[in-house]
Amino acid sequence: MKKVSLGLVALLAALASGVQAQPVARNGLLADAAGHTVYTFDKDTTGKSNCSGGCLTAWPVFAAKPGAKAQGDFGLIDAAGGQQQWTIKGKPLYYFAGDAQPGERNGDGSGGVWHVVPASAASTGSAKY
Repeated sequence: MKKVSLGLVALLAALASGVQAQPVARNGLLADAAGHTVYTFDKDTTGKSNCSGGCLTAWPVFAAKPGAKAQGDFGLIDAAGGQQQWTIKGKPLYYFAGDAQPGERNGDGSGGVWHVVPASAASTGSAKY
């Protein structure tokens, strides 16, 4: 049996138990309502996730609650398993399994392709994310 990190277990438990509203600003970054940081992946294209298989194990999608509606810079795309995934200006949003506690951002810069999203990205077209 493979070892599963406690951070991943904690994150998956939190995601399974909570309804995922659109991202919110927390400490200058985008996060879910519980304060878990969300990320973008440079290899994604507008409106399309390029993360699958093992990638999704390490980077679970930031899934929307059923019936969620796109609003402003926040949109929705179809994700694996029939879920809807939140986007910011078309870029899919993810969690990082290595972030066990709200506010952690251990995935920022991972592989040079994963990035936290500054809260300003939702209000200005010039933010880099």
